[in-house]
Amino acid sequence: MRKEDLFKKNHILGVEFDRYLLEHPEVLEQIPENAEVYFLPEEDPELSQENLKMAETQKTKGRKIVLVKIGKLSPPRSRLQDVRLESLSF
Repeated sequence: MRKEDLFKKNHILGVEFDRYLLEHPEVLEQIPENAEVYFLPEEDPELSQENLKMAETQKTKGRKIVLVKIGKLSPPRSRLQDVRLESLSF
């Protein structure tokens, strides 16, 4: 997997996980301070494998690791309502 794809997919999951933590603050309490978080999405085995490899490498260096297993990711949708576009002439 290309580095750009790995970054993009993990970035999207990171944003979604942040939203999840806002709705479920009790989960945040389960993450040790200074832990590294790695996502293992079931629907993307290639990403899961890459992230697990990185996590194992960091674990051997003595870092705290938390694996976030993700069953599904809902289709993206916007929460914007009543959107209007205006063109400005210069």
